[in-house]
Amino acid sequence: MTTFSLGETDFLLDGRPHQVISGTLHYFRIHPEHWADRIRTAKAMGLNTIETYVAWNAHEPVRGEWDATGWNDLGRFLDLIAAEGLHAIVRPGPYICAEWHNGGLPVWLTSTPGIGIRRFEPRFVEAVSEYLRRVYEIVAPRQIDRGGNVVLVQIENEYGAYGSDKDYLRELVRVTRDAGITVPLTTVDQPMPWMLEAGSLPELHLTGSFGSRSAERLETLRQHQPTGPLMCSEFWDGWFDWWGSIHHTTDPAASAHDLDVLLAAGASVNIYMVHGGTNFGTTNGANDKGRFDPIVTSYDYDAPIDESGYPTAKFHAFREVIAKYAPVPSDVPGPRPEAPVLEVALSGEGDWMPGAAATAMADDPPSFEQLAHLGPLVRYDVALPAFTGPAALVFDEIRDLAWVHVDGTPVGRLSRTLHERALTIPAGARLTVLVEDQGRVNYADRLGEAKGLIGPVTLNGEPLTGWKATPVALEAATGSGTGAFGRALLRGSFDLDAPADLFLDTRSWGKGYAFVNGFFLGRYWNNVPQNTLYVPGPATRAGANEIVVLELEHAVEPVARFVAEPSLGQLEE
Repeated sequence: MTTFSLGETDFLLDGRPHQVISGTLHYFRIHPEHWADRIRTAKAMGLNTIETYVAWNAHEPVRGEWDATGWNDLGRFLDLIAAEGLHAIVRPGPYICAEWHNGGLPVWLTSTPGIGIRRFEPRFVEAVSEYLRRVYEIVAPRQIDRGGNVVLVQIENEYGAYGSDKDYLRELVRVTRDAGITVPLTTVDQPMPWMLEAGSLPELHLTGSFGSRSAERLETLRQHQPTGPLMCSEFWDGWFDWWGSIHHTTDPAASAHDLDVLLAAGASVNIYMVHGGTNFGTTNGANDKGRFDPIVTSYDYDAPIDESGYPTAKFHAFREVIAKYAPVPSDVPGPRPEAPVLEVALSGEGDWMPGAAATAMADDPPSFEQLAHLGPLVRYDVALPAFTGPAALVFDEIRDLAWVHVDGTPVGRLSRTLHERALTIPAGARLTVLVEDQGRVNYADRLGEAKGLIGPVTLNGEPLTGWKATPVALEAATGSGTGAFGRALLRGSFDLDAPADLFLDTRSWGKGYAFVNGFFLGRYWNNVPQNTLYVPGPATRAGANEIVVLELEHAVEPVARFVAEPSLGQLEE
């Protein structure tokens, strides 16, 4: 039986010192047909381990409807890692952050009135325990001491930055051990004394999360983990992007130096990310530290393996460092080839606006949660009283972007990011507001916040009541085949000789969503930095293919252009 354990200074594999050299791949951000390729490419960099979070809200978006198939087949993902001769680390949360919507927690859970998020509160603990048992049904038989490849399991995630409820942590440990998890259990926190003290228990092995000043961070970590192996279980080698900002990159040489310092000290490491993948659909998260910043669709992360699965300069720099401490495979994947270049005419008929088939009526506008709606759009309608315009329309709060219409005519847009919540409208009979959830906050105390029009709405200081709310089903909208320039539902067709990765250029469009053969690529926006959407090859096919674009604002021209390479906001040379 193969064993993996904690020694006085090292991890021990069958009793011998072992340095974990790992990298993060999120199975839920990668097309399942690409899992094996991405794992193999990560191995070629010299890794001996692959780590993943488990996204609860991907597995159970609706309470009681658990899914571990297809994109959610964690067992298959772990088996593919094993097939490459690699170990695996599993981090099931329940909270994962990861710039993933709601930090991985299901909306049905966080919207439960009065529930105590991430603490020893009965309803939260009950739901989390059931979730963890389901995950461990998959993980337990794949542990290394049972002939599998899982060597470490993490309890919670950077908990010291959020809370210090030791009873909560102890309950997670109890559930984990009772479910048959026998490998070492870890926690992770930034190497700040108060976080390390708050976020762990004596029986758990502390690891750190950082991306620079490696020697200093390891020294701090050793003060709080006096014995056993030192490990940076999130070595930040890049960063994520948000709309309205820049494309973040880090210098490959600087990152490689910090990795070298870690490995030279004998520390183990997990590179976050080795390959980032994509926030397909509307799975992106958001940050809010005084300003609401939704994350872009790409999760390239400036990682060693780019969004489409090919090595970057950072890959080769890291591989050279790893080769000083461990054997690396001789075969290295080549550079990314140019993708097919295509120009596709788009057409549509009629202005697109979801119909007002209201499913709810209330004095104040109901939230997305009250409507049990997981999609990104809700239409709100209310009758306007007689008045002579213009008049001041004031919303208590908008989460997150609202297009305002009077009698079907657009009169303005309000953005949560810009702290906008009021505008002047002309007289009319009916007010219509289309609201977009731009991404659920994935960090700190805004986890689980409601989406939509929050609180009362007033016109010249008087409340507007009698609201109708209509959730928008994007799948139904994109299947109707109608649309027009302006707010538009546009579609076109194109041929391919064989399935192929594509890069859809969105620079001539405003804001919206794109689909290829029914596969939801994600959001686009001309608000920088991201200029292209990644189309994974398995979403395409030989012969005829269809593209559908749901444009929410405007498009310069009705054409879809597929370009040779991605543009995530880098400066033009």
